Amino acid sequence: MLKQAILTAGLAGLGLTVAAAAQAETIRYAHFQPAALDQPKHAAALAFKSHVEAATGGSVTVEIFPASQLGGGSEVMEGLQLGTIQLGVVHDGPIGSSFPPFQVFQIPYVFPNQSVAWEVLDGEYGTRVAEAMREQTGIRLLAYADNGIRHFTNDERPVESPADMEGLKIRVQPSPVFQRLVESLGASPTVIAWPELPSALAQGVVDGQENGVTNILAADLYENQDFVSLDGHVYSLHAYMMNDAFFQGLDEAEQQAVLEGIEIAKWIHRGMTAAQDANAQTILSEVGMQVTPLSPDQVAAFRDKAQGPVAEWVAGEVGQEWVDGLFTAVESAQ
Repeated sequence: MLKQAILTAGLAGLGLTVAAAAQAETIRYAHFQPAALDQPKHAAALAFKSHVEAATGGSVTVEIFPASQLGGGSEVMEGLQLGTIQLGVVHDGPIGSSFPPFQVFQIPYVFPNQSVAWEVLDGEYGTRVAEAMREQTGIRLLAYADNGIRHFTNDERPVESPADMEGLKIRVQPSPVFQRLVESLGASPTVIAWPELPSALAQGVVDGQENGVTNILAADLYENQDFVSLDGHVYSLHAYMMNDAFFQGLDEAEQQAVLEGIEIAKWIHRGMTAAQDANAQTILSEVGMQVTPLSPDQVAAFRDKAQGPVAEWVAGEVGQEWVDGLFTAVESAQ
């Protein structure tokens, strides 16, 4: 009888364990950078996983899918809406295609530095954008992080003024805002998806592209680009986004663990990317690029050519109030 009782109790305990495991929530976490600790997205993802799994005692587990394993930005945005991907870190281009007001952040030469950008993004304006996204798409924007301050690179010549851009074929991400930015500077934009960019540069499909230091290093773009001009035309963003129905389905403690994990990931991501941006001239010189720093007056010449036309186009697409709100928030933060 004693043996039978022990066996029965053991099976009952096993049943409880299996039931608890079956109820555990799994976060499928997608990003596009390589699975390496020197990549801000992946370092942040590992920190998020560690915190959430520890804080929830394993009731929430995290599976990380780096290097576009679950598809490009558009596919991840679709997965977030459908709930097949629970958490994704996506850059501004595909977000703007799914939620047009996000395109305001692609207006060139808006943020003078990271400090101002972070204050705007973490403040009332950034919150307003996030809430509108949640209402319109069912995607909860949890945090903004840096995708790097974007610069122009090419394999033809140094670029010191808008006149030097004329005639260059420049790769842009799938975003009409970036197409208009490049056109306003006299170059020809060509839309090429991120995974195809290295081969497009190697084959001479385009003369150049525009990205921040992190992405230039992540995809070895410097191997086929001789020149970089540090014009800093767009403070590019990554957004940490979660399917809202999934988030709402977590209990209060699990939600808190997710929010804490996102905050940790955000600052790791921002810190690593900002450090690379601050050392852009040294980093890119060391990988063999000819770096052209631009003075404030030189940057102003680019701003005068590009900001007005792009801002006008964005206002026509998403409403003047979103554009005015951004410029007001930036002015208040300075």
